Amino acid sequence: MIIRPSADSLRIFEMCVRTGSFAAAAERLALSPAAVSLRIRTLEAELGQPLFLRLGRKAVPTPEAVTLAHSVRTALDDIAAALDSFQAGSAPLRVSLPPTFAARWLAPRLPDYRAKGGHAIALDISSDLREPDQFDLAIRTGRGGWDGLEEWPLLPVDATPMLAPALLGSRRLAAPGDLAAFDLLPHPDWVHWFAHCGTGMPPDLRFAAVDYSLFELIAQAAVRGQGVGLLSPTLFAAELADGVLVAPFASVVRGPDWYLAVMRKGDQRPGPQAFRRWLCGQAGVASTD
Repeated sequence: MIIRPSADSLRIFEMCVRTGSFAAAAERLALSPAAVSLRIRTLEAELGQPLFLRLGRKAVPTPEAVTLAHSVRTALDDIAAALDSFQAGSAPLRVSLPPTFAARWLAPRLPDYRAKGGHAIALDISSDLREPDQFDLAIRTGRGGWDGLEEWPLLPVDATPMLAPALLGSRRLAAPGDLAAFDLLPHPDWVHWFAHCGTGMPPDLRFAAVDYSLFELIAQAAVRGQGVGLLSPTLFAAELADGVLVAPFASVVRGPDWYLAVMRKGDQRPGPQAFRRWLCGQAGVASTD
């Protein structure tokens, strides 16, 4: 009776031959040396012959083991190439999402997704809402309840005033009303932020003449000292950490809108579902199936 060892055992064996020691193989494979040694003894028993000569603390592969390891490496490379070809030939996931969320939150995390063998992705960067047949998964901003879609909250839309240190100068902002001394960069959520502070909109506020509409453009204008922007401390954490923007108030309004991952109802395809679970994991929220 021919025993077929597991692919995992053969992979460990090949790594032992390639690295020259059980300890080195264990480190490369994130296993304990004892686990590697046990797997090699089991493999030798399954094959009915020794694979390594034990010379003191050293284990030297036999000539037959070296030949086998070469064949195993070739087979593993062929499998990897076949998987790469399969993934390259499959259509990428169509992911629609707004520009600032794409640039500030998703893009820095995508290398992790690809490193974990994630599906190829085609990003559709737009502030416009796409029809459900135009995406496999979308990130939408709002409160949910869209017809024909399932949704998973990722993180609340948050906002607080930010401005360039040079614009602030030596002045101290002690209360929300002190913002009347600056040009505010237009954004519809200013009213929500002042309400969150419990003050209401002061009557003497003045707004810059240009409405930039997008968070990304508002942030650039704020960095250039053109006014105070109402920006997300989550999405623009790097600017705060680098000191190109400061957030003078502790008050941060969160919600009621959220960034939500949405998919068509009943879509159980593995690719979109896996990407959706990864998104939820990155956001630190439960991924209910």
